[in-house]
Amino acid sequence: MTGIAPHYDWIAHHAGRRPTTLAVHDLQTARKFTYADLDRRTDRLAATLAAMGIARGDRVALLAPNCAEYFELQFACGRLGAIMLPLNWRLTVPELEYILGDSTPRLLIHDKAFAQQAAALSKHRLEIDHDQALSAYEQALAAAPPAPAPVALSHDDIAMVMYTSGTTGHPKGAIITHGMVFWNCVNLGIPALITPETVQLVVLPLFHTGGLNCYANPVLHAGGTILLMRTFDPGQALDYISDPSFGITHFFAVPAPYQFMMQHPRFGDADLSRLRVAGVGGAPCALSILETWTGRGVPLVQGWGMTETSPAGTMLDATDSIRKLGSAGKALMHTAIRIVDDKGGDVAQGGIGELLIKGPNITPGYWNKPEATKSSFTDGWLHTGDAARQDEEGFVYIVDRWKDMYISGGENVYPAEVENVLFQLPQVADAAIIGVPSERWGEVGMAIIVRKTDQVLEEGDVIRHCLARLAKFKVPQSVSFVDVLPRNATGKVLKRELRAQFVGAAAPPIS
Repeated sequence: MTGIAPHYDWIAHHAGRRPTTLAVHDLQTARKFTYADLDRRTDRLAATLAAMGIARGDRVALLAPNCAEYFELQFACGRLGAIMLPLNWRLTVPELEYILGDSTPRLLIHDKAFAQQAAALSKHRLEIDHDQALSAYEQALAAAPPAPAPVALSHDDIAMVMYTSGTTGHPKGAIITHGMVFWNCVNLGIPALITPETVQLVVLPLFHTGGLNCYANPVLHAGGTILLMRTFDPGQALDYISDPSFGITHFFAVPAPYQFMMQHPRFGDADLSRLRVAGVGGAPCALSILETWTGRGVPLVQGWGMTETSPAGTMLDATDSIRKLGSAGKALMHTAIRIVDDKGGDVAQGGIGELLIKGPNITPGYWNKPEATKSSFTDGWLHTGDAARQDEEGFVYIVDRWKDMYISGGENVYPAEVENVLFQLPQVADAAIIGVPSERWGEVGMAIIVRKTDQVLEEGDVIRHCLARLAKFKVPQSVSFVDVLPRNATGKVLKRELRAQFVGAAAPPIS
């Protein structure tokens, strides 16, 4: 395809410059795609979508485990001006129904593993089946007409919509522009030492901004190679990293995979010498993880970000990881941050306030949510919902959640969404969810419930009810029954008091 706008289609660019370089290696299926291969398949998918009537502004959803089709769809949508909608396959059908109802995609592309869910979600489907050479997806690409001319886009055009759990009980679709994806490649690519020689093992799910953009898109932007694991297995990941034939130089994960890998019997003998950068984010990283991996000579780079920040916002270099333990680092190059009090004024050095962020990597808002968009910004600064402080050297520390969200296994969980499900139980008079520490997942949910008078309700009843209606990472792992929930004068549940009661220590005060 000719005439590609260089700001968003780096697959086409590298197909012209390094066509035989390996772009994507799907480790599950052993499929390998050079940049020329990926460009041709992207072209055929774009032509297929156009023949279905999909055009600029239309949404195309994808429900699949990690596979090369994520990138085929991302760049095919870019060539048409369409919008990619990656779906979290951990969600239940009712959760996905809400997302599809809000975003109204014209087509749902799905892996055969999710055929049952897809049938319940959409009449317009295209199935991927890597066990069949002539699957519906492959047949469509093979029969594709000539591709239309690429649509001219700017950095302000929408590349994808990524849904995140909502504070009001429903997910919100964060708008991700082409500019956001590009600036994330710049912001992350330089400090993460990403070059055309980079080879990254990708283990996080690609429906998540961490999997897609830390560092898969920056690696492809640079002309490097990504190796995709469909599901994370600590022993297998260590074997891949140790294998010189793969030549893996980069790795990124939330803290849990690092913990599982270092606890694996093969960790001690694993050859980690080729790793130039190992990134960790999504949740605070324990000292034991930092010391163990840096002790093996692996440069561990920490950072903070959100789906709305594409996602990189701050980064802590490996050289500071122990000296500044607990810090999220400093703002990345094309990003600015502030820490403000309740009235919007900058706090004094060392004071705690809400972290605000601004830059070309920040979302313009939420899909179909003008009020949520308006309330999330002040003078162009995004309210992150995180409480933070900054030390005398300018290093940022995330000390609490400004809102009630907690992180379980790298996934954001908003209590309001879970509480809505709890209130579906007729025996529940009142309910609240808090995050409590978990050795394995960082945090998990605890449901604190007030039963209605003379009603019988046990822990197992609550958990079974939630399992049928929520993704597993959102389901509370424990239930406590109380006579009354603590509330303030306006009726708001005092979750700080619940955390003090059930976790054992109150969160630090917010100035």
